[in-house]
Amino acid sequence: MDAHATYQLRPVGVIRSPIKRRAEAPRSGAPDGPVAQVQIHAPFLSALEGITVGQEIIILTWLHEGRRETLQVNRRSNPENPLTGVFATRSPDRPNPIGLHLVTVVTIEPEGLLSVQGLEAIDGTPVIDIKPAKSRGGDA
Repeated sequence: MDAHATYQLRPVGVIRSPIKRRAEAPRSGAPDGPVAQVQIHAPFLSALEGITVGQEIIILTWLHEGRRETLQVNRRSNPENPLTGVFATRSPDRPNPIGLHLVTVVTIEPEGLLSVQGLEAIDGTPVIDIKPAKSRGGDA
């Protein structure tokens, strides 16, 4: 496999959040974190079929403000902490800045607007996929 190969992602939606700047984002997500909206783009609306209010889902995002050249960080941005490889952290700065967010669906609007609890992403963050948090027997 070519270590320099590239792959194309298509955003399926975008985050609408009260968190407007990276500096406002919490260092670690919490299930009781802010309510935010996930606006699904029109071509992907039918992919929401089967998502229900109260369900836990995993939202995968592209952390578009992450620094891709970063390989090591001081945990919690504290210089007194030793350098740690980004693969051992939840830092948004990493070679492929993919965010993983476990959230609970609060509401689902027909036009593809999901309100979710516990999403710590900043406003405008692209959504690259959504998956159920727990497999239901028979899932494809």
